[in-house]
Amino acid sequence: MIRTIQLALLFFSLTVVNTTYAKKPNLLIIQTDEHNFRTLSSYRKHMSVEQGEIWGKGVVVNTPNIDKLATEGAISLNYYASSPVCTPSRASFMTGLYPRATGAHKNNLKLNGKLPTFAKILRNEGYSTSYLGKWHLNGKDEKYQFGIKDNAGFTDNRFMMTAGHNPYFHITKQGITGINQKKADKLPKNEVIHLTDYFTNKALNILERDKHKPFAMMISFPDPHTPDYARPPYHTMYEHLRPQPPKTMEKQLLAKRPKWASKGKTDKNEAKAFKPEAVKQYFGMVKHIDDSVGQLLTFLDKNNLTDNTIVVFTSDHGDMYFEHNRTNKNVPYEASARIPFLVRYPSKIPAGKVVNKAFTTVDFTPTILGLMNVKSTANFHGINAANDYTSPTKIVTENRMTYFVPTSGSWVTAVDNRYKLVLHKSVEPWLFDLHKDPDEITNFYNVAAYKPIQTKMRIELARQLKANNEKSVRFEELKL
Repeated sequence: MIRTIQLALLFFSLTVVNTTYAKKPNLLIIQTDEHNFRTLSSYRKHMSVEQGEIWGKGVVVNTPNIDKLATEGAISLNYYASSPVCTPSRASFMTGLYPRATGAHKNNLKLNGKLPTFAKILRNEGYSTSYLGKWHLNGKDEKYQFGIKDNAGFTDNRFMMTAGHNPYFHITKQGITGINQKKADKLPKNEVIHLTDYFTNKALNILERDKHKPFAMMISFPDPHTPDYARPPYHTMYEHLRPQPPKTMEKQLLAKRPKWASKGKTDKNEAKAFKPEAVKQYFGMVKHIDDSVGQLLTFLDKNNLTDNTIVVFTSDHGDMYFEHNRTNKNVPYEASARIPFLVRYPSKIPAGKVVNKAFTTVDFTPTILGLMNVKSTANFHGINAANDYTSPTKIVTENRMTYFVPTSGSWVTAVDNRYKLVLHKSVEPWLFDLHKDPDEITNFYNVAAYKPIQTKMRIELARQLKANNEKSVRFEELKL
C-alpha cells in the first residue's frame, strides 16, 4: 500500500514538473551578420518596387523560410542596431544596455562579464542555454577560436566562436581552422565544411538533445558578411541576374552627400566600383541561410515544438552594399543601421502582424523576457515591447523615438517610424523624411515645415541621452 502511494506521488510530481516545463516557451534566436534587409522578400513586400529592387528590376533573392516567420508571426519595419558595428550592437542585444554601458562599445572589446544577460536570466529560470556561431564579444582574440571562458549565461558554448568570416572550416584531429575557398578546394571533402552548414548541424544536434526541456538557443551565422563568397551550388544560383548600381551611386547625388557619409579616399568603406558579381554571391549566402532556417523550422514542426517556441530572426547590423557608394556599415544610413527583425510565437503573436515602431537592439532583452513572462530585477536602457507583438491589433503604428550611436562618438542619430535626425559634432544637422525620401538624399532640417519635427526630436533625444547617462555623446559638441 505504501509502495503504491509512493509511486502515485512520484507520478504526480513528474506530471507537475512536465506541466511546468510545457508552460515555459522555448527560444530560438537566429542572427546573421551584416545583413541588408532588402534581401528578405518579407521586407520587400512593404516597399515600393523601386526600393525593394535597388540593384535592378527583378534582381532579388527570395527567402520563403525566413518569410514564414513574418506570415506566421510579426515583422518589425523599424528595428535598428544600437550602433551599426558588430561588437557594440551584439553587446546591446545581450544586455538591454547601450554600448558604452556594456564595456564593448567598439569592435575587439570584451563584454563586461558581470552584467546580467538574457541568457543568464533564462538559465536561472531553469532553461538549457546554448550558443553557436560568431560571438565577437570576447575582446581581441584570434579568429576561429572556441572554448571561450566567459559564456555570458550560455551553458553550452562549445560552438561559440570568437570571430572570423572565412567560408569554410578545415576540421582535423588537431582542431578547426577557418580557411578560404581556394584552400578548401585543395583539401579532401570530408575535412571541409561551410560555416553555415557546420553551425546548423550542431544546432540540430543540440535541439535533439534539449527538445524535452525548456531551451534557449542562439545561432549566430557569420554570413552574409564579406568576403562575399557563397558555396556551391549557391555560388552560381544567381548567375542569370544582371545587377545594376543603386540610384544613389550617381555622381550628381554623391556630390550632395553629408560629410559624414565619406571620409574620402582614406575611407575603407567607400566603394571603388560597383561589383555585380559580389551582389550575386551575397544573394547566394542569403539563400543558403534561408535553407538552413528551413531545416531548423522543420525540426520544430516534426517535434511538435512550433507552437511553444519563440523564433527570432535578426542581424547585428546592415550592409550598405553600394548604396551612396558605400559598402559595409558604421554610418547612419538605413542600409547600415536598420536590421531585419522577425518574431514568431504562435501561442501569443497573431499571424501576419506588422509593427511600425522604432526599436534598437537595446530593446531586445527586456522585450524577449516580457514575451517569455520572465521577471528580472536587472536594469535596462531598452523597453519591454512585448505587448506590441502580442496585442490583437494586426498593424501597430507608434511614433516612438529612439536613438543609436557610432563607435567614434562623433554623431548620434534619433529615429522614429518616419523621421531620422543625424547630429554630428562638426557637420550640419541632417533630417531625413523616410516616407518622402526613402533614398536618403534630401536634408529637410532647414525646411520651415519641418521645424516643429526637428525641434521635438532634439528635445526628446537630449532627454533620452541624459536618462541613459550616454557617455558616447558630447552634449556641448552636438549643441543639445
